[in-house]
Amino acid sequence: MIRAHVLISGDALSMARGAEETRMAMEAELSYLGLENEIQVSYMGHVDRTDALPIVIVFPEGTRYGAVRPEDGAYIVQEHLYKGRIVEHLLAPPEALSGQIAHLPGRAGALYAQKRVVLRRAGLIDPSSIDDYIAHDGYFALGKALTEMKPADVLQTVKNSGLQGRGGAGFPTGLKWSFVINQPGEKYVVCNADESEPGTFKDRLVLEGDPHAVLEGMALAGYAVGAHEGWVYIRGEYGQARERLEHAVQQAEEYGLLGENIMESGFSFYIHVHAGAGAYVCGEETALLESLEGKRGTPRIRPPYPTVCGFRDKPTVVNNVETLANIPPIIINGAEWFRSIGTKSSPGTKVYTMLGDVNITGLIEVPMGITLREVIEIYGGGMRYGKVFKCAQTGGASGSIIPVELLDTPMDFSSMAAKGASLGSGALLICDEDTDVVDLAYVLVRFFKSESCGKCVPCRVGTAQMLEALERLRTGHARSTDLQRLEEIASYVQETSFCGLGQAAPVPILTGLRFFRDEFEACIKY
Repeated sequence: MIRAHVLISGDALSMARGAEETRMAMEAELSYLGLENEIQVSYMGHVDRTDALPIVIVFPEGTRYGAVRPEDGAYIVQEHLYKGRIVEHLLAPPEALSGQIAHLPGRAGALYAQKRVVLRRAGLIDPSSIDDYIAHDGYFALGKALTEMKPADVLQTVKNSGLQGRGGAGFPTGLKWSFVINQPGEKYVVCNADESEPGTFKDRLVLEGDPHAVLEGMALAGYAVGAHEGWVYIRGEYGQARERLEHAVQQAEEYGLLGENIMESGFSFYIHVHAGAGAYVCGEETALLESLEGKRGTPRIRPPYPTVCGFRDKPTVVNNVETLANIPPIIINGAEWFRSIGTKSSPGTKVYTMLGDVNITGLIEVPMGITLREVIEIYGGGMRYGKVFKCAQTGGASGSIIPVELLDTPMDFSSMAAKGASLGSGALLICDEDTDVVDLAYVLVRFFKSESCGKCVPCRVGTAQMLEALERLRTGHARSTDLQRLEEIASYVQETSFCGLGQAAPVPILTGLRFFRDEFEACIKY
């Protein structure tokens, strides 16, 4: 009989720091003490903080140790699991595992507690175990949909919830599905897991920490729109996430939760996993579909949109990982529950990756409408070294550079758009007073120039010209006409580029000029 359960953080960083060796040491010591049948050791997904990795959690009491070295593993087994004594000097810092603490009994008032919907299981379950997922309400939503709801009911629930796409555009998910449901013939569901946006790693941690949530969301989408086949297009560099996802598909098929005649309902749904080849442009849904079909990843002409002519020229729903992971809790708890979180125009939560000049970096999930000031002060622990906030980039490389004046703007799609900024994918780069905005813009545009697929002239040529102008500015060789020309080119590229890559490439320049023009002008030599 299992009397205790030990979870070890199994993300890529923990593995690099010796998590696998720690697990082996613990299992060897348990076997030596004859406790291997009483205590189960397994991995969990991402745990928010990086300063205390690898982390070991001992349940049922929830004691947290970290950062744990391989040689500490056997000692924890001897002292805690065998003798029942807490190993005080190995305890994790109180701030570590903030999101998970909020879910443990008696710990709801944790200082850094989050509102978790998408990440409610990540870090609490063994991502390689379908039994753990089912024990935490996994596949209950799919069961409810197949036994109590018609496809139209599922669609209407998602519509009523107000869920917007979490990939960056914020398009209403239910509305996108409705474009597909009335299309005749074969249909597909595609999960966009090609998370190539610099500074963004939220989808990877969902896939690594709770892969079945994405599979269940895809199956629900397939049931709602009448699709029987789904594809996960995952970033090629996400090796661990891909392995866990493929293992989850295999488990779900063995349990009859994917595949033919799911739960004897008459509904069949198959999921395949496809790894991309590392092109940033494949994050754009039509370029993704081209790549998925075995072609070069370049964007298509729209219209027709993928909802009418998508994968293999069939109607296709394309949603990103975070969007799909929101579907099961919406079906279980209802649209009104989801609308009770966040803002009226943007319900629900948002997962952010927080990087830069703050004391605490990592992953957080908070209600839509939280302000950047709250994120920095509450979840980021304030600015690093006591320095002053200068700007932030919201949304990865393609996001807006915003000033201190927007610190108290609610972070939701409509509020940010009203201020001329974008929420984007959810990557937050926090910058202090020492940041050079011109240098920041240069680095970002250099990235876009490198990643342009070259299909259209505005992006192919425009990104190169913007980079040249920024180079002259940052090296002190620019004239006043260069700044004017930079702004003109940026506007032209944004308005005329073929796809979202070119349309987003000038955003750091245009928002930088809007809010920090004096810094650009200070670089003009004559």
